[in-house]
Order: sequence, then C-alpha cells, then structure tokens
Amino acid sequence: MSKPPIPAEMERTYDAKRIEKPLYDWWEAQGYFKPRIDPAQKPFVISMPPPNVTGALHLGHAITASIEDALIRYHRMTGQPTLWVPGTDHAGIATQNVVERELAKEGLTRHDLGREKFVERVWEWKEIYHARITEQHRRLGVSCDWDRERFTMDPGLSHAVREAFVRLYEEGLIYRGAYLINWCPRCGTAISDLEVEHAEEEGKLWYVRYWNEEHTRYITVATTRPETILGDTAVAVHPNDERYTDLVGMWVKLPAVNRMIPIIADEAVDPQFGTGAVKVTPAHDPTDYEIGQRHNLPAINVMSDDMTMNENAGPYAGQDRFECRENLVRDLQATGDLLKVEPHRHAIGHCQRCDTIVEPRISTQWFVRAKPLAEPALAVVREGRIRIIPERFTKIYYEWMENIRDWCISRQLWWGHRIPVWYCQDCGGQTCARTDPAECAQCGSKNIHQDEDVLDTWFSSGLWPFSTLGWPEETEDLAYFYPTSVLETGYDILFFWVARMIMLGIHFTGQEPFHTVYLHGLVRNEEGQKVSKSMPDAWRYDPLFLIDEYGQDPLRFTLLTGSTPGNDMKLVPDRVEANRNFGNKIWQAARFVLGNLGERAAEFTPPARPLLPQQFEDTADRWILSRYHQLVAEVTRLIEAYQLGEAGRQIYDFLWGEYCDWYIEMTKTRFHDDRCQAQPSNGLKVPGAWKGADAARRVLVYVLEGCLHLLHPYMPFVTETIWQYLPHEGEALIVAPWPQAGERDERAEADMEGLMELVRAIRNARSEYSVEPGRWIAAIIAAGAKLPLLREQEAVLSSLARIDAGRLTLAAELAEKPAKALTLITADYECYLPLAALVDLDRERARLTKELEAVAGEIARSEALLAKEGFVTKAPEAVVQRERDKLAEARERYQAIQERLASLG
Repeated sequence: MSKPPIPAEMERTYDAKRIEKPLYDWWEAQGYFKPRIDPAQKPFVISMPPPNVTGALHLGHAITASIEDALIRYHRMTGQPTLWVPGTDHAGIATQNVVERELAKEGLTRHDLGREKFVERVWEWKEIYHARITEQHRRLGVSCDWDRERFTMDPGLSHAVREAFVRLYEEGLIYRGAYLINWCPRCGTAISDLEVEHAEEEGKLWYVRYWNEEHTRYITVATTRPETILGDTAVAVHPNDERYTDLVGMWVKLPAVNRMIPIIADEAVDPQFGTGAVKVTPAHDPTDYEIGQRHNLPAINVMSDDMTMNENAGPYAGQDRFECRENLVRDLQATGDLLKVEPHRHAIGHCQRCDTIVEPRISTQWFVRAKPLAEPALAVVREGRIRIIPERFTKIYYEWMENIRDWCISRQLWWGHRIPVWYCQDCGGQTCARTDPAECAQCGSKNIHQDEDVLDTWFSSGLWPFSTLGWPEETEDLAYFYPTSVLETGYDILFFWVARMIMLGIHFTGQEPFHTVYLHGLVRNEEGQKVSKSMPDAWRYDPLFLIDEYGQDPLRFTLLTGSTPGNDMKLVPDRVEANRNFGNKIWQAARFVLGNLGERAAEFTPPARPLLPQQFEDTADRWILSRYHQLVAEVTRLIEAYQLGEAGRQIYDFLWGEYCDWYIEMTKTRFHDDRCQAQPSNGLKVPGAWKGADAARRVLVYVLEGCLHLLHPYMPFVTETIWQYLPHEGEALIVAPWPQAGERDERAEADMEGLMELVRAIRNARSEYSVEPGRWIAAIIAAGAKLPLLREQEAVLSSLARIDAGRLTLAAELAEKPAKALTLITADYECYLPLAALVDLDRERARLTKELEAVAGEIARSEALLAKEGFVTKAPEAVVQRERDKLAEARERYQAIQERLASLG
C-alpha cells in the first residue's frame, strides 16, 4: 500500500489546494471506492442521478453529490459493501438545443448538416462535457466507483432501452395514436405535461358572437385564444344552465370559415366563466379534447408544426398563430361579432427547456399505457416497501399516480434512442424488433423505414437503477447490487424520474428499485431566489468557484448542515467561509494534541473498543468521554434517520464548543505541571484509574480520532489528513470502522455542566464590568456538596475564569456574605467577586455617573418630543413608535446604571 500524499510533518495551517486532488487520487488508486461482493452481507447501493451532458455542474448537482457521498462514506465505514454508480444522461431535448445554439453561431441549422452529421456533432459535444462533468464531480470529492460509470446511450444501456420498449410493445403497453399532446414549436417536438411550466400572465378575454344560419339567434362565447376559433367543432353549455336550455341542439355558424357546429350540453362547463358558453376545440385544448371524446366531435388541427396556421384555417392559412389572432380579432370587429374585450389573468404553459409558449394539439405519437404500471408502484409505497422522505411528498406521489395519464414517449428530435419500429411501405404494417430488421415482419417486404422519432429522455432514465447494473443480462452486479438502497434527488423530479423508475423497475425486475426515496430541496441565494446565470453575482454561487476559494470540505459541510429533507435552503457564501474556519479550528486542535504527545504518540493509539469513563480519575475526562459517547449514539441515529443536517450540526457544536473551547482548555493545566505518571495507583480517588497529563493525552486522542470518523462523511479531506497524523489503527480513515457508542457518566456530565455554568457567569461578569482579559481577579465560592469537585477542578476554574489562585476561597458554606462583592448565583454555586478586585471603584463610579447623566438627557429629549401633540398626531406611526421604543430602552439603561452604582457602595 502506498503512503497517503500528505506532508511528513503537520503544517501550521491546512492547505486545501495542496491536499485535495492528490488525496482523492490516492483514495481512488487504493481501490477504496470499489465495493467487494460478499454474499453474506447486504450491500448499500446508490445510483447517482445522472447529470445532463449540457454544461457545467451547478449547486443542484453539488447538494446531490454532497448528500449521496455522505451516505456512501457513512455506510462504507459501517462495514457494508458499498456501491455508488456514477453516470451522465444524454438529455435529448436539452442537449440538442445546446448544440443547435452552437451551430447557430456558425450560421448553420441541424437541417443544413443532416441527421447523421448532426448526431456526430452532438457526440463530439458529449465527449467534451461528459469528461468535464466527471472531472467536476471528482472535485466535489465523490467516492463513486468510476469503473462502473455509465452513460444513457452506452451500448449496454441502449440495449436495455431497446429491450424495454420491445417488451412493452409486445405486452400491448406501448401504442401509437393521434391524441392531444403539448407541442413546443421552438424545440419542434411533443413534450410531456411535466415539461410544461405554467405561469400566471395578464391576457385578454374576447367575447365573440356565433349566429345561427338564419342570422336570427346567436350565442356568445368567451375565449383567451381567438385563433383556435378556426378549429371549433361545437359550443358547450352546462346542462343545468337555464339561460341556454332552449339553445342546446341548435347549430351555429363558425366565424371566418362559416362551418356549422352544434351547441351541446356538458357538465365540464363552468357556468361562471365568461358567458357560461364555451367554444369547443378538441384538437387544441385538453378539456375540449375530453368533451370531444364524450360527444364524438371531430378534432380539427388548424396549426402546423411551426405554429403557422394550416389549410384548415381558411383565409388565415400560412400566418403565425399570433398574427392570425390579431387579424381574426380585427375581422370580428369589422363584422360586429366581437362584443367586448376584458383583461384576464390566466396561466399560460411554457416549454420548460426554452420558455416558448406551448400549444396543445392533436398529433400522432407513441404512448405508454401508464395505469397498469402505476398500480403496483402505488402499492409498494402504500405498503411501506418504499419510503419517501420527507413523508409529506407521499401524498403528492399518490395524487399524481392515481390520476396518471398515458405517457407520451416519442420526441421529434434527432438526438436520443431512436424508436425501434419500422413501417412497411407495401402493406402498412409495423415491425418492432430487438435487432434492426431487414424486412417487414408481416409481409416480408424489404421496403421498410424506421420511425424518425426518438424516445423521451425519461424513458431511458427510468431504467437507470437496473440498466446500469447490466439488465437485461443476468450479471453478477445485477444479482448482488439490485435492488439498490436509496434514491436521492430533488423533489422537483419526483414524478419526472422517481415514479417512472418505480413503475419500470417493478415491471421489468419484479422488485422495487430502492427502499428509500430521499428528496432534497432547491439551493437558493440569500434572498431566497433561484440562482440563474443571468444574475450579476451568479459567480458567487458557482460550486467550482466556492471550492477554489474555500475548499471542498467547507462547501459540502455548508450544503449538508444548511439543508433539511424536502426544504429549499439559502446558501450564504459567508457561511462557507465560516465552515472553512471550522476546519481550521479542528486542524489547530489536532496540532495541540500532537504537540503534547511528543515522541510517545504511539502509546495513545485509540483502542478498538470504547474507553470507559470510570477508567479515568478526573471528572473532566469522564465528562468529555460521556459527552462523546452520547454524540456517537445521536449522530448515528440521525444519519440512519436521514437527518444529515442535524447530525452535522451536533458534530460541529461538540467539536467547536465542548472539545475545543472547554476540554482542551481544561487539559492545559495538567500539561503545565506534567509530573503525574500514567501508571494506575491504588492511592487515587478512583482506584486503578488513569490520571494526570497522560489521562488527558489518552482522552484527547480518543475523542478527536473518533470525531474525525463522525465528521468524515461531511468533510472527508481535512479529516483524512488529520487522522493520518494522529496515532491510529488501519490504513485510511475512509475505510476505518464507524465508532461505537460507549458508556456514559451522567453524574460527570452534570458536575461539569455546573462548573461550566459557574465559569460562564464569572466571564459574563468580567465582560459586564469591562475587566481586561489579562487581569486576574479574586473570588469567594460556596460550593456545598460540590466542594470536592471544585477542589479537584480548582486549577481549571482558576485558568478558565482568570481567578488568581492565591485569592480564590472555596468553602462548603460561608458564615456571612462578603461586603462590596458582586453576587453570582448558579444551580450549584454561590460566587462572590470582590468589586475592588474587578474595577477601580472611584473611577468606575465616576464613569457610571457620567453615563447616567447622558442617558438622563436622552430620556428628557424623548419625553419632550413625545409630549408634543403635533409630533404624535402628524408623524408617521412607525416614527412615533420608534421614538417610544427608544425611550423605553433608555429608561431600562438608566435603571441598570443606577443598580450598578448602588452595588459599588
């Protein structure tokens, strides 16, 4: 085994730029990211949500990588065979759009190149950005098995896609038909309902009159899309709407094209909307499509793929849809059939990829029958075989799945998995095959051509947990690592991806693809806005910039501790800097520990089993051991419950507060007088216990080394580096065992908490009286039953509270309370600080008297202002209230200063 690539001696400061890449390369070279197959153990497996090969990674990828790597590193340390499968997604529409934009810079379109050459250009793009994304993931510190990296259009995964399509086709779960779909004219393809984002916008409501043939009666409809009037095949009213009872069954003439259409009754109509009569355009509206199905109405498509009006639009043929709208409205005004126009706010669908307004239209597409696949996927969640975290998303999952519609899987693109269906030009038959056919399966004709469309990206992504492990072949990886364990992703793709993986996983393997779904939220800026490239300060939130500036560990720790399952988080770059300081704090703590071990470091190598608090004489040692054991138990529980943020926060609080700020400071008194030996002595207060400086050394190493284990999933680089310097067993922290929670000593915890409360009270008093930090003061303390403890910790108390040992009086009880002394009462102690030892009494009285006069002046000015009737009645209420608050605060300060003066005598 090669040595880790760190400096031989621990340097004064931690240099992330010098450490991170060599250390990551060493981990990978040692094979630590690769799992072992052990039939006796159940593995822990995560399939990485594959990033699109469309550009650089962003904060969404960074939080995904941080959460998944934390889980992977934790489970690896528990001893489970652990696999994290990395990969990237071909991302059909998104990638094709990006490459088309690149071509546009050259003055070209994909049609100029032709399909074959265009796809070659996309593959070139993929090779560049796939490599870039992989390198960026490495910079995030992800410990995945790169030998198992996959791409959704790899030969193996393409084979899985072909097999899945053919099976569903053979089972009658895939079909081709003309149905209403969402059409994006910019992308030139059908898109799913989930790829349409609806935004509230100000629009108009046009009221249009439809006459009967005799021009004696009419009905008025209200519409937000006048251009679709040309595709109307009925007017509908609610069957219980008495205004129109006598009109149902009458035929009216469609404006502009003069086609006769019936007036029908349907319960889908809202009598409160507009006039209560609505135009029915089955080819261009989802609700109208359903009405048309119920009433057997024709569906007339009036738009072409590019959203120009087609031959069915009569005199408007060839016009853009919005140009047609303007012209048709003008013509209706000319005939007097446009009765009025009202402002109307409504939701308009936009393409998620390019923000173009989407047009519902009838189109021939390929669909998956979703209901038969959704029912088992609902059952596994209801039965608890798949758990969704946080639980509130389970309800959303149920609502989606219970109301699922057939899934449109064809896309009019060139980049992607081409639909494996061939059409015969002789008999009109279809051939769906696992390998490219040479002839028609129905008639044997060789005059066949393949469908031009490709599959929806989410079809291949839906196979990801098992296709990456070798399915449909019966591979060793598939047999051992499937089902996977946790699917971790953003809540925004719960239905896009997660639900489809569950549906397809159960259908093709007979097993749910994972047992837990962990959903994280979006990462936003300080103001709660979604970070976008258009923001002037977007660079501040670029994960690669943050890594360059602060290192990988602080960014990971910030993302992990700043988030909770299913909730958005605000990323404050200053917080990343603060967490870099946390790493430096641990580094300096380790330097202190190592500096006090000297040449004897190996003697203090932590044992495999937890230390027992009762093995140590000093209460401080027993306290920190007990608190550490509590931390191990709580962090383990929280990680197992997927509360990674809270677990990380508890590690932070313990290391920074209890270990560094308290315990290390407590041990310094023992290192100042290092005359005690490590050998047990029956003369000690705790017979056979460790005592003195060596006991402190043993505890310092044991607790710090254990905390590095706990922190490793969050901050892997700094923890591995420090661990390599500490005395330890094993070759690397990344594969070291997870700590065990040892015994606790609740009495020691209570005793030391009481002592720390006393120290905090004295420190607060020093601060209140502006005592210089270097000044040693006097103290008289009544300790009651805690007197033995206080005598044991006398040097610690003196050091931490800056009390002169020669002027420190300890007693169980005091005959009388000292005069002219500040009294501090805590749960366990009465403490008296002689004022003469705190401050120069004469100077302090003079200072306080002057301050009292200044505050009195503030009070007088505020009272005078508030007494003016003009101010109170005419000034803004907020200004008046601010002055009242100012007066109240000044009166409180006045009273506090008076009390301070009185205490000085």
